[in-house]
Amino acid sequence: MTNRFNVKDKVVLITGGSRGLGRAMSLAFAAEGAKVVVASRKVAACEALANEIRNSGGEAMALECHVGKWDTLEKVIDAVVAAYGRIDVLINNAGMSPVAPSLLETTEALVDKILDINLKGPLRLTALAATQMAGTGGGAVINISSLAAQRPAPITTAYSAAKAGLNALTAAAAQEFAPVGVRVNCIVCGTFDTDAAAAMVGNADILPHIVEPIALQRIGNPEEVVGAALYFASDASSYTTGACLTIDGGVRP
Repeated sequence: MTNRFNVKDKVVLITGGSRGLGRAMSLAFAAEGAKVVVASRKVAACEALANEIRNSGGEAMALECHVGKWDTLEKVIDAVVAAYGRIDVLINNAGMSPVAPSLLETTEALVDKILDINLKGPLRLTALAATQMAGTGGGAVINISSLAAQRPAPITTAYSAAKAGLNALTAAAAQEFAPVGVRVNCIVCGTFDTDAAAAMVGNADILPHIVEPIALQRIGNPEEVVGAALYFASDASSYTTGACLTIDGGVRP
């Protein structure tokens, strides 16, 4: 039987790929035979993970990528194409979610930083990668969004707005690039046990309040995002584009 989830030999660029959800996806795609490009601002961390993948028999390369620096992103795509001749899957995973005490105390500099990394960078990378994919028969873009886009809270106003924009980007880009064989989808994540969530997850006073509205009564493990990512990256989702799939353990309405 044909494995519709097959990603063997696909070239997969994962931003924020060295830790958290990105690390879990990097390891999983490599284990499935993909050629993984681990990208983030901290190239040493990317190289360490790429070495781990290579030592396990997989194929990977490390790439420095600051998603918030628009003018550098074309070189990122060019580097992937120079190494492998193409790019098949882009996973816009890099993000940041700082909190501010109030909307009034949210500075312009903080808003700019949040938008640059969570929205502008993915927009630019999507445009560049999808254009490359169009010339090699198509591909897939996967945006990693957040439940905060649908359930905004005062302490994450700018972040929630940026992720809501990412959801809108998913829908619009799916329409634009469908004619050239590029599918664009989104994974909307609830709370996962990652470095970014460590302050909340590791706080015994806060954790019960996070878990209480979750039907499964626990937070997610990073590996639990992998199935959705493989689905969107493979032929298993060949008739799916512009979709936002929520993975949150069943947070009640």
